Amino acid sequence: MNINTKATNMELTQPIKDYIEKRMLGLSKFGNSEEAEITARVEVGKITKHHRTGDVFRAEIQISHPNYEKNLRAVAECDDLYAAIDKAREQMKRELGETKDKRKSLVKKGARLFKKIILFWHE
Repeated sequence: MNINTKATNMELTQPIKDYIEKRMLGLSKFGNSEEAEITARVEVGKITKHHRTGDVFRAEIQISHPNYEKNLRAVAECDDLYAAIDKAREQMKRELGETKDKRKSLVKKGARLFKKIILFWHE
């Protein structure tokens, strides 16, 4: 899994980078093909809006994989940077699971259709 990290309005320190890599490596099990590499772009940052007080952190994860028909994206905002990263990771985990389940069900549908065709020709 290739992980590209970017920080906006804050400094990207080594502990933050390590935490992001540790949390993202758990998502690599969803891309189970060895020939295609998953690319994850993670952007963390501090956002400011005029109606909020204190620091508000934002984490955005985008995953692209050649087997997926679209890029997957998850965004989370929280008062704590690490909590924002965890929330975005959980959203991405859910998205990846849904995409993986959808692909499996399409394969099963195709197998059922193929079986019906074979049975039709043998009658």
